[in-house]
Amino acid sequence: MSDHNSAPASSRSSAYMLESHAHISTANQQAYTSVTLREMSQYSASLCLCSEPDGFGVKSELLRHLQGGRTLVEFSSPNIAKKFHAGHLRSTIIGNFIANLKKALGNEVIRVNYLGDWGMQFGLLGAGFERSGSQEKLRTQPLEHLFEVYVQVNREAECDESVRSAAAEFFRRLERGEDQALALWRQFREITVDEYKRIYQRLGVHFDHYSGEAFHQHQTQDVLDELMTRGLLKTTEKGTAVVDLSGAGDLSSYATLVRSDGTSLYITRDVAAALDRKQRFGFDEMIYVTDKSQTVHFRQLFHILLAMGHQWAERCVHVAFGLVQGMSTRRGEVVFLEDVLEEARSRMLNNMRQSSTSKELEEPEQTAERVGISALIVQDFRGPLMSDYKFDWDKVLQAQGDTGVFLQYTHARLCSGCDTGVLMVYRYDEVLLQSANELQPRHLVNFLLTLRYRRVSHTECFNPACPQARLCLFSAVRSVLANGMRILGITPAYPKHRIQHLLRN
Repeated sequence: MSDHNSAPASSRSSAYMLESHAHISTANQQAYTSVTLREMSQYSASLCLCSEPDGFGVKSELLRHLQGGRTLVEFSSPNIAKKFHAGHLRSTIIGNFIANLKKALGNEVIRVNYLGDWGMQFGLLGAGFERSGSQEKLRTQPLEHLFEVYVQVNREAECDESVRSAAAEFFRRLERGEDQALALWRQFREITVDEYKRIYQRLGVHFDHYSGEAFHQHQTQDVLDELMTRGLLKTTEKGTAVVDLSGAGDLSSYATLVRSDGTSLYITRDVAAALDRKQRFGFDEMIYVTDKSQTVHFRQLFHILLAMGHQWAERCVHVAFGLVQGMSTRRGEVVFLEDVLEEARSRMLNNMRQSSTSKELEEPEQTAERVGISALIVQDFRGPLMSDYKFDWDKVLQAQGDTGVFLQYTHARLCSGCDTGVLMVYRYDEVLLQSANELQPRHLVNFLLTLRYRRVSHTECFNPACPQARLCLFSAVRSVLANGMRILGITPAYPKHRIQHLLRN
């Protein structure tokens, strides 16, 4: 890959080299070739960097062939009436990376959080709350109380048929639009979204639209009618309504859209949501970010949309990811994302306090938060997204090595004016291209981690402009590193936070 990158850099610098070094003798040119090439390559490229550092890489000729337009990214998508589970962290930070990358490359990006706010689980929760819920506890400890109610009603439903019947009836009341059932459901939803927004703010994540299955529930009948008109909807012996995906018409492979009791399923609402989004937003591509267990679901969804004659479904993509194993806190196995964020902040703060220079730290809580989240993101992004990985706090928060802590340290040193030369920066556009083509953050993470420093001796520079070129390059590399970190969803920590002292102990 580096071969493709070196040619443009050399061609940009060749004209300047011929002009500024015409006075050097042939013998001297031969002696100084390696230094001159490196020096002038840095000088020429650094001028481009300095003229518009925020645009370096993203406005490269290499990226001009990429499809622009409007990109809709659906990510995070937790279930309402529950605390934010740690399992949703990957979808949240991966989707945020993809949205940031697309925006950096010039696309108009629409960020959608498609909440799990409909389905039989809300029949269970509604029935359970009517049996044992407390409005007082819902005001003081909303999500904790809803979690208690849900756990209890699930336990009761396992051995009590009447509880299961009550849950099914509550969900039917929701689908019929009964006022009392809907009012309780709306209360659950509003409480949850407010809590989630607070956690997203800690992660530096935002959404343009909060949607959910419930929003599209009333549209499912239109979907079923269209499928019926096209002859795509079949009724099985069990009374379920399915779409044949076999290609041979033998139902050897199918997707169920309606249960035997007439209620809709998740995929039915997903079809309705896709059609509605295309009409409302006119996207050019739509990207779903979920774990790999939903791979078959999205394959079926895209198949159904294409069968309905919607060719834009070919520009719908599912970005799947693996599972995180062994994520826990000092108190035991972790369940909620906020526990993970608190643990990361607490451990980083403890590391800082153990530093001999901790008295120099400003805003230690904010610094610990930023560096801790950086560590979580880099740990997650270093390998292929589809791979499962084992979580290890000690490795995540290491100050040395390829970690988020060291990435923050690298940026802090650049902001502090340390060192004057950097290698590999010219590959930035190439790395962005690979990241965009594969929708994988590891390429950008690994690139940023290769930005290493070296001091350039004054004897290496033969052109009077070289010191200025190095200074310009130094400044621009700092911008590239900061921009790359932001694309990953990492907020850079600046010199006042003095995180570089973490590496001295």
